[in-house]
Amino acid sequence: MDDKNLFEKFNEGGKLLLPDVTVEFDAIPWSKHPTFEGVELKAIITSEHTDGEFSFHLVRIAPNQKIDNHIHEKQLETHEVISGTGVCINDGVKLPYEAGIISIFPLGVPHEVIAGNDGLCLFAKFMPALC
Repeated sequence: MDDKNLFEKFNEGGKLLLPDVTVEFDAIPWSKHPTFEGVELKAIITSEHTDGEFSFHLVRIAPNQKIDNHIHEKQLETHEVISGTGVCINDGVKLPYEAGIISIFPLGVPHEVIAGNDGLCLFAKFMPALC
């Protein structure tokens, strides 16, 4: 299975299974990022269901688009790259992004993500919840 198909498995057939609820990813709409052009989010689980402890988001970045440099003052963030390629600048260090990469951003660490020619798809997780 190639990376693109793996992303589609999450996007169209993925599920979050909890003891008391099943969340089907294809039932969750994509929303445009409020700040960054070419970035879409799918909120898999939010603070509403986690008492604010964490949130998980499927993120799709269009080819050659980016999430500009920013800082989360209250959240630790992780990225798990599912498909595509790009670059992450984590605390000033340039890191290659491709399927299978995990990156961690502690509180207050500046970071940005730049998608390559094939775009970039990842899971972003926040502790405590972003939303």
